[in-house]
Amino acid sequence: MGNLFCCLVVEQSTVVIKERFGKFEEVLQPGCHWIPWITGDRIAGHLSLRLQQLDVRCETKTKDNVFVTVVASIQYRALADKASDAFYKLSNTKSQIQAYVFDVIRASVPKLNLDDAFEQKNDIARAVEEELEKAMSAYGYEIVQTLIVDIEPDVHVKRAMNEINAAARLRVAATEKAEAEKILQIKRAEGEAESKYLAGLGIARQRQAIVDGLRDSVIGFSVNVPGTTAKDVMDMVLVTQYFDTMKEIGAASKSSAVFIPHGPGAVRDVATQIRDGLLQASHHHTLE
Repeated sequence: MGNLFCCLVVEQSTVVIKERFGKFEEVLQPGCHWIPWITGDRIAGHLSLRLQQLDVRCETKTKDNVFVTVVASIQYRALADKASDAFYKLSNTKSQIQAYVFDVIRASVPKLNLDDAFEQKNDIARAVEEELEKAMSAYGYEIVQTLIVDIEPDVHVKRAMNEINAAARLRVAATEKAEAEKILQIKRAEGEAESKYLAGLGIARQRQAIVDGLRDSVIGFSVNVPGTTAKDVMDMVLVTQYFDTMKEIGAASKSSAVFIPHGPGAVRDVATQIRDGLLQASHHHTLE
């Protein structure tokens, strides 16, 4: 009895093709089955219903004559209700799927420039999937998903693209640096202008204070010392200022040497020159 029958266990996600005297009989679903050898029944083969993946590398060129390698990932599976077609109609499923992928990619990519090929990967994948679905459905297979996972240009092209990108970034960086330096120079010039303006205000106030101080000194001296004229007071003030200046020059250790005539007569000459200069400036200002 054991020679006439055989117990066959079919695993989950798998079907078995049973033949009788070499002719397809039925598809055995997962579970336990009795195979009567005496009637000519035999197992022709197993067919997996699990999702399978095929990675295809296809070399082609773009519209701008750049050679690229397109990597496509095809996810497919056999249909349970068409298991006999999937088992008998195709002798090498992966090779035939690969041929369809090559055909679609080499028809689609040459119509696109390199940049467009990167941007339109989904369109290429959709075209491959539509063509495969249309072709493989007749053989009992379902195309679940088609992905263009990579587009690899030639090594020299990739290096050139990186250099172009680097040069573009350097140009942008140089432009930004020049703009920053321009802003710094403008701000520095504005600061210098403001500083000079404030320095001018300080000098004007200083001179006004000197003039006011001299006026008060002349008036006070004339009141306290009767018989003196404004000229006498001015000469005294100028001489005093002269000696204070000489004292400061001598006290400063790092001051440059200044050679001027010195003596009682020279002091009078200095006072006369300063007074004449002030009077000339005042006269010129009045004429204006």
